[in-house]
Amino acid sequence: MWREHQHGLIDLGDQRLEYRWVHPPAPGRPTLVFLHEGLGSVGIWRDFPDRVAEATGCGAFIYSRAGYGRSTPVDLPRPLTYMHREGLDVLTHLLEHLDLGPVVLVGHSDGASIALIHAGGTQAPDIVGVVCLAPHVMNEEICVASIRQAKLAYESGDLRARLMKLHHDNVDCAFWGWNGAWLDPDFMQWNLEEFLPGIRVPVMVIQGRDDEYGSAVQYESIKAKAGAGAEVVLLDACRHSPHKDQPEAVLAAITRFVQSIG
Repeated sequence: MWREHQHGLIDLGDQRLEYRWVHPPAPGRPTLVFLHEGLGSVGIWRDFPDRVAEATGCGAFIYSRAGYGRSTPVDLPRPLTYMHREGLDVLTHLLEHLDLGPVVLVGHSDGASIALIHAGGTQAPDIVGVVCLAPHVMNEEICVASIRQAKLAYESGDLRARLMKLHHDNVDCAFWGWNGAWLDPDFMQWNLEEFLPGIRVPVMVIQGRDDEYGSAVQYESIKAKAGAGAEVVLLDACRHSPHKDQPEAVLAAITRFVQSIG
C-alpha cells in the first residue's frame, strides 16, 4: 500500500510516477496535492509541503509528472496540449488511483495551470479548493522572453548541472520537453481560460509583483472568470516562485485558505 511508504513510485499502468507522501498530523483533514513547475519535480519543493502539512493538519502528496525526476520518461517533442492532457487525463487517473478523499490542489506555474484545467474541465469530485502559485492561463511575451533566457542558461551556463540533481537521467527530457513547447511559435495561442467558469470550488492565486514569467493579466483573468471566484494575494519582493521568495507569507496564506474551506 503506497501510504505505508514515505516515497516511491506509483504505477498507473502506462507510466510510473515518483512521489513523496507526508502523513497527515491530524485525521479528517483534506489532502494537499502538490503539482510542480515546468522544470520541477518532487525534490524542488524541498520541505515546503512538510511545513504546510504541519500548519494545516493536512497530509501532503507530492509527485513528479512523467518526464521529470525519477518518473517514466516521455517522448519528445511534447504536444502543445501537454498541460491539458495532464489536467484532464493523468491527474484524474492519479486521484482515482490514490483515493485520497477531499483534496486541495497546490500548483506552481505549469502545475498551477494543470490544477485549473483539472478543476474546471473535469467532474473533479474530490477537489475542494485550488491554490495557484504564479499560474499561467495564457501565453505572453514576458514569459517567452524568460524561457529564451532559460534556454541560453541550459546550453551555455550551469542550469543543466543544477537540474541534474532534480531529474537525473530525465534532465534533457524535462528541460527540452518544457522549453521546446513554450518556445514553439504556435504556443503563443495557448490558452486555458475556457476552463475557468467550470471551477466550482474556492481558488487562491498567489503571485509576486516581480514575476518574470507572467503579468497581471494572468491573475486578473482568473479573478474575473473563475466560476466560484478567486482571491488574489500579491507579494512584494517576489518573483516567479513565491514559496521560495516569500515562504512565510505563502505559508500563512495557504494555511488561512485551507482553514476557510475546512
